[in-house]
Amino acid sequence: MKKTSSLTGPPEAEAGPDLRPKPANELIKSKKRVADHGEVFTPSWLVDVMLDLVKGETERIDARFLEPACGSGNFLVRVLQRKLAAVEIKFGKSDFEKKHYTLLALMCAYGIELLPDNIAECRANMLEILGDYLKIDQTDDCYRAASFVLAQNIVHGDALTMRSEDDAPITFAEWGYIGRGKYQRRDFRLDVLTGSSAFSAEGSLFAHLGKHEIFTPTKTYPPMTIRDLAMAADGVPKEAA
Repeated sequence: MKKTSSLTGPPEAEAGPDLRPKPANELIKSKKRVADHGEVFTPSWLVDVMLDLVKGETERIDARFLEPACGSGNFLVRVLQRKLAAVEIKFGKSDFEKKHYTLLALMCAYGIELLPDNIAECRANMLEILGDYLKIDQTDDCYRAASFVLAQNIVHGDALTMRSEDDAPITFAEWGYIGRGKYQRRDFRLDVLTGSSAFSAEGSLFAHLGKHEIFTPTKTYPPMTIRDLAMAADGVPKEAA
């Protein structure tokens, strides 16, 4: 599959979506994968049409997106590109803020995928977008920090069962930028997060509970810098509380 091109500017500078139908061979990798896994990729023009339905959120840097069958990243790459256009508009004149909010934009994109080759491709595609935008490579701390974030955010598992490939409950890192170059990480189980509607429904056994009583993180980490995240990518993580 062709990789999506990197960010070239804010949304108003981008060309409109290509509305021409794509050849079938660009939407599938093989007939066997379609038969075994129902794998059919969403064409880029349709991705843009769908994201335009929530345009304001795609342009909000800290809005979180989860793609439950992310494939090689058709949706997540476009979400990231739109967020980086917002970063450029708001923080493009400050290298420090631009770098940190670019990483935050990446931190707010999540995916679940059954097939490991798709996971590798999705992570690589998103990392390429970030690297091209910041003009950095694997020697840069921010690039390695982004690689670590993607390893947490793009998960090998089944969105229907909400379990990872090793049959553990899928857990996602909630990232937040707390300023001055530091990020906060808290881990939450996906099955607990998706139970919010049941918990809050009128007449529910849990309706009287506050969010703080329902959504307890499985782990909370001390504030981390880009350097700390880069070290985690190298196998030297900060300890969780």
